[in-house]
Amino acid sequence: MTPTTASSRPPAQKADVPGSPSTARRVLGSIGPQNLSLLVALVVVVAIFGYLRPDYLAWSNVQVIGQAVTVIGLLAVVQTVVIICGALDISVGSAAGVASVVSAMAFTSAGGNPYAGIAAALGMGAVLGIVNGVIIVYGRVNPVIATLATLAAYKGLAQLISGGRAQGYVLGDDLFVFISRGKIAGIPTMVWIMLLVALAVHVLLKYTDIGRNIYAIGGNDTAARLAGIDINKYLIAVYALAGVVAAVAGIILTAFTGSGQPTSGSEGLELKAITAAALGGCALKGGKGGVGGTLLAVVLLGALGNGLDVVGVNTFWQNVAQGALLVIAVVIQQRRSGERAVGLPT
Repeated sequence: MTPTTASSRPPAQKADVPGSPSTARRVLGSIGPQNLSLLVALVVVVAIFGYLRPDYLAWSNVQVIGQAVTVIGLLAVVQTVVIICGALDISVGSAAGVASVVSAMAFTSAGGNPYAGIAAALGMGAVLGIVNGVIIVYGRVNPVIATLATLAAYKGLAQLISGGRAQGYVLGDDLFVFISRGKIAGIPTMVWIMLLVALAVHVLLKYTDIGRNIYAIGGNDTAARLAGIDINKYLIAVYALAGVVAAVAGIILTAFTGSGQPTSGSEGLELKAITAAALGGCALKGGKGGVGGTLLAVVLLGALGNGLDVVGVNTFWQNVAQGALLVIAVVIQQRRSGERAVGLPT
């Protein structure tokens, strides 16, 4: 038998180089199929409306979209945390309304001190969130039922303390004007606020023990309890966080409208926040989701809504589209989980 020489040996397989299929797969894997589908949908939406109305792509309109999605983005980001923990908060829109009214009334009572208004709103938001958590934990009430009840209660509270009308006037103050109309590096201040909150929540979820415990609770609360995680404490803390971020949204709402709004501007925000979180990949049973996907979904919803506005589509159809997107997101989650559909044979 002829011995194998170095020259007759088959050449060594080349290592993967950038641009090879395996590299592309790794890149797509890091993005995730959920986020990739959202990116594709966003590109399609922008392309369609950009073709129909070239001014849709103008930087001024992009800023309008950014401002329009700020409040929804804040609520969707914190809704992501609540859903990952295996719960739900339907009261965030009403909590934002209460915080909006409190911020304007405290501002006026303190002789036009914006910091008093902001501090009062944040404190009120924390209290409302803790109330939600206490009802759920110690009242042993389902989170959906509990926050559905506080949705109505907080809406009534906002109307009671405001007399059912807008309160105060904050656009004479430099800080509120900066929040509503200011820009940093050409980007509206309120968008920066949303991005900073989103970054803080992302770091909390991905790089801290607190975040890992939140995922563990949503994924399997029994295993989390056996591992020594104080689930009750975490639930109350998560709802307190939801209340504080809802208060930030309420402060921005006050700055943007110029006064405290008990219901106008905060009506229906909870549904939009849940829709964005579900579209962004949050499993409604908990344990799965992330801030990045939620923000992409928020931008997609904002781009779609703005596009329908600029082409003159009736606003009511936007509500239809929003509801349809939520159903689609839940159906996709159900199919991916492989669970048996309700009412159908195995």
